[in-house]
Formats: sequence, structure tokens, C-alpha cells
Amino acid sequence: MSHDAHAQDDKNNSIFRIALNLTITCFISGIIIAGTFAITEPSAAAQRVKAKNDAMRELVKDAESFKAIEGKEGWYAGLKGGKVIAYVVPASGKGYAGNIEMLAAVTTDGKAMDFKVLKHAETPGLGDKMVLPKFRNQFANKVPTDMEVVKVPTDKNIQALTGATITSRAVTKGVREAVEAVAAYSASQKK
Repeated sequence: MSHDAHAQDDKNNSIFRIALNLTITCFISGIIIAGTFAITEPSAAAQRVKAKNDAMRELVKDAESFKAIEGKEGWYAGLKGGKVIAYVVPASGKGYAGNIEMLAAVTTDGKAMDFKVLKHAETPGLGDKMVLPKFRNQFANKVPTDMEVVKVPTDKNIQALTGATITSRAVTKGVREAVEAVAAYSASQKK
């Protein structure tokens, strides 16, 4: 065997060993990740359910329990004395830095109660102020036609957050659409 052939053979063996080591490493990593996921995912899922339940209780304080609404993904009825007193439904809007995911609480007669932001990437110190009571409290008892963002305060509309009009509009649009959906659903249930 020539020196060149021997060097080529060593090179091929070296590449094969590296590929084999990488394959083994990836396989072991995959097993570790899968195992970790299998152990932690039930706990993470339980935490997500608890966070959602806590959010619903925060939004509809008078409710004794919550029941999923059949055929409406993510929708819940807040019950008191076996009677529906409010609905909690998913809401979302396209904010300045991406989608804003919320839960909106709506009365049975189609008025906003409150909302809770679940996920957002809005600007700290500006858009993230949407979670503060000063902004959130503006939505209580409003019907969809009153949910219009304005820069000059009025009792009827929603005053925009300073420096975060896009965020304000996204939240308002999401809550308004949730209220409209609940109003339509409630009307269909009365027929």
C-alpha cells in the first residue's frame, strides 16, 4: 500500500469515527431530551392549566366554577349557582412587536368585563403598560361600539397608552372581537 493510499485510508477512518461519534452523541442527547420532556411536560401542562384557571378566577371573581363550552375551543362559562354569569374566551390582536394573546371576560349580555394578557412581546415601559389597571379598567361594561381607541380621553372610548397606540388598538380590537363573538353566541342560545 502506498503512503498516499495509507493516508487516505486514515483520513476515511477519521471521518467515519467523527461521524459515528456525532451520531452517538445526537442519539444520546435525543434520549436525554425526550426523557426530560416526558418527565417535565405533565408538570408544565398542569402549570398551564393552573395558570389559565387562576386567570379565569381573576377575571370572573364571582364564579364558583368554570365549564368548557362544547364546540367553542378555549371558551369557558363562569358558573354561579349552576347559572352562567359570564364567559371567558380567547382574544388576540397584532401588536407592535407581534401577537398579543389574551383571555377576555364578557358578560352574558355582551359587555366587556376585563381581560388578561397571557403572552406578548411589546416594548417595556410603553406597550407593556396594557396590563396595568389604568388601561384595563377602561373596558369594564363597554359594548363593542364603545371600544374605539382615542388619543384624547373620553368616558365612552378607550384612551390609548402614551407612545403605544398600536398596542392599544391591538388589545382593543382583540377584546372587541371577543365581546362580539360572545354576544352572537348568547343571542343564538336564547333562540
